[in-house]
Formats: sequence, structure tokens, C-alpha cells
Amino acid sequence: MATLAAEVRRSRAPVEQPQQGLALTYHRLMLVMLLFVGVTLVIVGRLAILQVTTDRTARTAVVDPLLPARGDIVDRNGVPLARTIDAWAIAARPRDIIGDRAELARQLARLMPERTPQQYFALLSDRRRTFVYLARPAGPELVQAVNALGEPGLVFNREPERMYPQTALAGHVIGWTADGRGGIAGMERVLERQLVDPAQRGRPVALSLDTRVQAVLESELSQGVTTMMAEGGTGIVLDVDTGEVVAMASAPIINPNDASRFNIHAQTNRATAAVYELGSAFKPITVAAAMEAGVIRSMNQRYDVSAPIAIGRFRIRDDHPMGRSINIPELMVYSSNIATSKVAEEMGVARMQAAFRALGFDQAPPIEIERARPLWPRDWGRATLMNTGFGHGIAVTPLHLALAYAALVNGGTYRPATLLRVEPGRAVPGRRLYSEQTSYRIRQLLRLVVQRGTGRNAEAPGFRVGGKTGTAETVSRTGGYNRHLNVSTFAAAFPMDAPRYVVLVMIDSARPTAATSGQTTAAWTAAPIVSRVIARTGPLLGIIPDTNRDIPTGDLMPPARDEAAGH
Repeated sequence: MATLAAEVRRSRAPVEQPQQGLALTYHRLMLVMLLFVGVTLVIVGRLAILQVTTDRTARTAVVDPLLPARGDIVDRNGVPLARTIDAWAIAARPRDIIGDRAELARQLARLMPERTPQQYFALLSDRRRTFVYLARPAGPELVQAVNALGEPGLVFNREPERMYPQTALAGHVIGWTADGRGGIAGMERVLERQLVDPAQRGRPVALSLDTRVQAVLESELSQGVTTMMAEGGTGIVLDVDTGEVVAMASAPIINPNDASRFNIHAQTNRATAAVYELGSAFKPITVAAAMEAGVIRSMNQRYDVSAPIAIGRFRIRDDHPMGRSINIPELMVYSSNIATSKVAEEMGVARMQAAFRALGFDQAPPIEIERARPLWPRDWGRATLMNTGFGHGIAVTPLHLALAYAALVNGGTYRPATLLRVEPGRAVPGRRLYSEQTSYRIRQLLRLVVQRGTGRNAEAPGFRVGGKTGTAETVSRTGGYNRHLNVSTFAAAFPMDAPRYVVLVMIDSARPTAATSGQTTAAWTAAPIVSRVIARTGPLLGIIPDTNRDIPTGDLMPPARDEAAGH
């Protein structure tokens, strides 16, 4: 029996040992599977948490939006100049990134080459930052491509973006915005509260600008500055009865869609935020003030201009010496410095200062956007008194001069400028500076300058243009004046028989070119631009050219020999 039992045990042993091995293997596999499932659940749980806590559509509770919701800005005819749209932004949460940062940085640099892989890696590795923008704004295609990388630490916002649909048109006037600070320049800054006021939402703000006229002015100004290789320039079209700025341009231009890439030189609005000595364009102002003061009592009043005026070691000369006495119309037509300085001397310091202060030449121009204060003379001695009469020794903005000309030709009423549309009958009453008679005489004189004097290149047939040239040496950066560079201005109004608009163009530091016959004076630089602007914009403004109408000037100056264009 014992032998039989032993044999039975020996026969079972080989069967029991494989069964025990299979059980052990089974338990080990189950343990591995449980570990795998556990790790998978941890990963899935982590991804689920990130998915739930990551808001990919609206992050206003996490990140400040680009701007508060802003209303639209439009021109006087309703053409959009600035509006807010929904745009995409790509950002990252460095602490939430779970992938390989170096590889992710390389992929981002491939899709968004504005930064290097090293720069992206630095942004993604900065755990001190909870949120960092990578692209703003971003197009839908780019958002889709970055999203396809599958990194949960990348986020995609929908946020408001300020857009300027006319690109660079009127950029200096409209201004621009900055992240989190709203409007920082131009009318965007001026209208900040109104644009973000919920009560005003849906009501666009209408400016006084006419985009059609603005486009013409910018085109002609830019072409002139480029052709003459000038440092810059500016232009203004102003309604003489309301003070509305219909167009205002400054060169170089600026695109508010990307204002930060333009330097301070380009960001400066030369029409309102820079001052210049504007030369002989001041002469009509001096003559009008003298007429009001009773210093000029007749158009036939004469001044001897046969010799320069000596003031210390300086001399006041005429560019085109007459060698005789001249009357008031000749003073204007030939742009006599000598005669004008004598008129200013007869006026005296008190009355000349009062005439300039009445036009605001001692303070920043009255307009909503960025403004510069004039350079008012400290010493009003004889030299200063006589020089300011023809626009030297005092520096104002081009807008100052445009407003002065509006008052000269509109019947004598001075009004502040505005960049907001004025409803019919709602113009500021203004204040009277000149009598109707003085204004009429000045209109005749300005028309004569274009018909027979230094402004003939500003003529636009049928539009009855009147105006005055002004050429002054630029101020040197090292002090004194640069005799080789000029600030050249032509200030005009049309039509002179019933003035509606002032058109002013100033060119800074034009170089002699074949297009200007080698000249850099206003008669050859600024005046032709004014002519083209008036010819192109007159019909847009409702003024139809008519060669059968004009303001009479025959009683002021009899026909004479041909007069050469001057300064």
C-alpha cells in the first residue's frame, strides 16, 4: 500500500507544479493590468480636470480684454473710421503645460516666426507668470494650427480688437488705442468716455472729416513730400463758417492699426502739435489789423521800399526789390517785407500783440486733439515787432494760421476749430475780429496775389482761389537758421466771391527738384499742391467751377507788367 501511495504522489507532482506556475503568472498579469489602468485613470483624470478648468472661449474673468467695448467712429457721412470686432488671441499658461517645452517652443516658432524657439521656451518656462500672450490678434487659420498641437497649456481667447478699416487714412486725427489703456492719441483719446459709455453703445460718433476730401489731401501731400524729398508736411481743409476740419493730413503718415512701429517723428501731427515760423503768410493778418486800427486808411497808402531797413547788424530786405514806393495791393502782390515791417512799426507793440493774441497766437490752438503752444517772443523790441509783421520771430501751428485766414475771409468772425461734425445751425457763434469791409478788402487782396503775384501757381480755374505764400528758413538743430532749407506754406480760401473753405499746405525742408524748377519757396512747393487739392475736392464739397464769376479786383491795382512769382 505504501508503495502504491508513493507512486500515486509521483504521478501527480508534474501536474500540480504547472498549475501553480500558471496561477502565479495570472496574478502577476492582473497586478500589471491594475497598475496600467490606475496610471491611465490618473492621466485621464488630470486631462479631464484641465479640460474642465480651462476656459477656451471667454477668459474675461482671467485676463483683461484688449479694450472695453468701444463705440464706432465715423466720418461726417457715416463712413466707418474705427470700430471694434471680435478677434482671436493665442496665449499660454506656463504652469499648466504638460508636454516637452523645448519641442513645443520649436513648433510655435515654426507657426509663429515672430519669436525664436529660445524666446518661446523662455515664455513657456516662466512659472512665475500664470498667463502670457503668444499672438494677438491671430487669424483663424493660425488658431487652428496651434490648437492642433494638442497642448492643454495653450489657450485661445475671443476678445475685442480695435480696427481701423481705412488703414492709414486720417491716422493722426483718429488716433489709436493701447492694450488695457483705451485711447492714447487723437480722437480715440478725446472720446474715451463717450466711446465706452454703455448708454452710448450703438451710437457712432461722427467726426467733421470727409473721407473723400481727406483721401485727396493725403494723396497730394504725400506725393509732394516724396517728390520734393521733404522732411514732412501738413495740410488742412477748414470750413470757414463752422470751424469744422473737413480734412487734416500730416506726412509722414501713420497707420493706427500698428501705431507702435512708427517713431515719434511719424506720430506727431504737424498740423496741431508742431510749431513753425510761417513767414509771409502773416502779411494779410498784419494788413487787416492795421486796417482795423486805422493805420491803413486807404489802399493807395504808400510805403517807400527803395532801400533795406537796418536794425543793428541785420537788414530787412525784399526778395524782389522795387526801388520805389508801393501801395497796399502792391505790398501783397509783391510780398514786400520792407513795407509790411513799416506797417507793423506804425502799429506799435501793444496793437500788434493784441492782434496776435486775438487770434490765439499766444496759446495752444482751440481743437480737441494734441496741441502745441506757440513760441511767443520774449523781447518785443523794434526788430521783433517788425519781423513778426511778416511772420518771423514768432512760431505757431499751421492750424493757427488756417483759423486766422477763416476769420479774414468769412466776414471777420473768429471761431475755434473742431473735429466733431456740427449740425446745421449749431455752429459756435464766434467773436468778431474784423469788420465786413476789412474782410472784403482782404479777400480782394488775396485774390490779387493768385491772379498776379506770388500765388499764381495755386490757381484752380473756376474756383476763384485767393491766398498768400509764406517762406521762412527752418530753425537749425544747433541754433539759428538753416539758410538752405525752408518751411514753405500756402494759405488759401475759395471761392473768394463767397468763401466756403480754407485750404492750407505746408512743406517742411523741401529739396530743389526739376518738378519745382529748382526752387524751394512756397510759390513752387506748397501752392501747386493747393491748386490740385481745390480742383479735385471743390466738386465733392458742392462747389461747381464757374469762370464767369469772381470777386472784382480792378479797382485795387491797374494792369501792369508781368510780375515774377516770389516767396
